[in-house]
Amino acid sequence: MNLIVSISVIVFGLIVGSFLNVVIYRLPEGRSVVRPRSYCPSCRKAIPWYENIPVASFLLLGGRCSGCGAPISPRYVIVEAAGGALAYLTVLRFGVGIHAVFVFSFLMALVAITIIDWKHRIIPDSISLPFILIGIAWSFMSPELTPLSSVLGAVAGSGGLYAVGVVYRLARHSEGMGGGDVKLMAMVGAFLGVQLVLPVVLIASFFGSLYGIALMRGGGNARTAVAFGSFLAPAAAFCTFFGTYLLSWYLQRF
Repeated sequence: MNLIVSISVIVFGLIVGSFLNVVIYRLPEGRSVVRPRSYCPSCRKAIPWYENIPVASFLLLGGRCSGCGAPISPRYVIVEAAGGALAYLTVLRFGVGIHAVFVFSFLMALVAITIIDWKHRIIPDSISLPFILIGIAWSFMSPELTPLSSVLGAVAGSGGLYAVGVVYRLARHSEGMGGGDVKLMAMVGAFLGVQLVLPVVLIASFFGSLYGIALMRGGGNARTAVAFGSFLAPAAAFCTFFGTYLLSWYLQRF
């Protein structure tokens, strides 16, 4: 990938990341992600275009609103930088083309889900449900995924997680798996295929368990809520890039 293409891809990813910040901020509140234009949540000052340049504006403003001086959350620049980095890595891994477009869209949806679930403990249906259909539709064109694997992945992902939630509820008499997590796994299975459903769940469970242990050592208990979607989504992003290599390594060793 030459320098011009690389820069173009990164800039595109930064712009998408900037828009994703709007989605993350407004979608949980049921507000439009198109109107009104971006504004400071503290003083409501509309943000001019030259103060809305991804990453650069945050650095030039010193992380503060030019109107009221209120601090700007580092999350904004992190999401923008993630957009640029993931766009570059996607094209590097899958090449320039429609494949990269679908993969990058999936990854951006995962970023939004990770942050929204972590902050609000919800996974919006307006993200997960359309992407289930998009994943299945993509499987008819994908060089790495068949429609059968996509449909089975959606069924296995959602069904498996739902079954775990039912068992937990019967054993502990409390909800252990939200409906949003179930729909998220249907989305993941539709995009990654049935063979990567289990690796995603195992990776997410491992790191989620580590976080749960840390919470309990910090004064929490076994009933402390953990935003499992915030672990499932990054695990799915990891398997998007490395899942096939992980499966190949496992099959060669065992």
